[in-house]
Amino acid sequence: MTNTSSSSVDEGHVSVETANGIATISFFHPKSNSLPGTLLARLAAEVTAAGKNPDARVILLRSEGEGAFCAGASFAELQGIRDAEGGKRFFMGFVNLILAMIRAPKFVVARIHGKAVGGGVGIVSASDFAIASANASLKLSELAVGLGPFIVGLPIQKKIGMGAFSAMSVDADWRDAGWGYQHGLYAEVHQDKSALDAAVDTRVTTLAASNPEAMAQLKKVFWEGTETWEKELDSRAGMSGTLVLCEFTSRAVGRKG
Repeated sequence: MTNTSSSSVDEGHVSVETANGIATISFFHPKSNSLPGTLLARLAAEVTAAGKNPDARVILLRSEGEGAFCAGASFAELQGIRDAEGGKRFFMGFVNLILAMIRAPKFVVARIHGKAVGGGVGIVSASDFAIASANASLKLSELAVGLGPFIVGLPIQKKIGMGAFSAMSVDADWRDAGWGYQHGLYAEVHQDKSALDAAVDTRVTTLAASNPEAMAQLKKVFWEGTETWEKELDSRAGMSGTLVLCEFTSRAVGRKG
């Protein structure tokens, strides 16, 4: 069975196709696949829906284009935040996507074709199996704009440990795909797009033919210990929503008024 849907929001879009047991969720935004709130909400909803869809046995999450996989939070939207409530509401978009990914009872395979920044690294870490190209560098840039990787930090820290996470957070420089593989953010790294796509296709096809019950139980093992994340991430969203209003961050993101 094949089911396809798409939606355009804020000059970006999310599309979904379900075929042969694979739910492929793709997103695009013209500004380096950055994520405004509307795209975040749609992604979270589609991941949740795919998790409940009996025709989908594995979820493939990917972005479109030839540039970055995901540039993280939308700067335009950060510039428009005027109060702490609005700030928290924006950052809850990342909270809801991360929770949707780790709570879905199916493996989420992520295809990382280019650079991942900030929230993009969060998406990588919240996936169950990330397959990357050799140019898929990683960067946590939040501190440079007066914030911190508070929300994405939870899945990143779980995936790579506090030492590597704290190094990424303090030294906001690029880590290459080899670093991502060495530290467990990437399960596989391939030299070019053709090899990447072949590897992704092989992996999701194999998983779509695997035992759904076994995969669901294994996923519970992967994310054991995250039972309190709803509360903790809500608190961290509030923290970020307040920090985004401070003078330093306002200057860094170019907020006027």
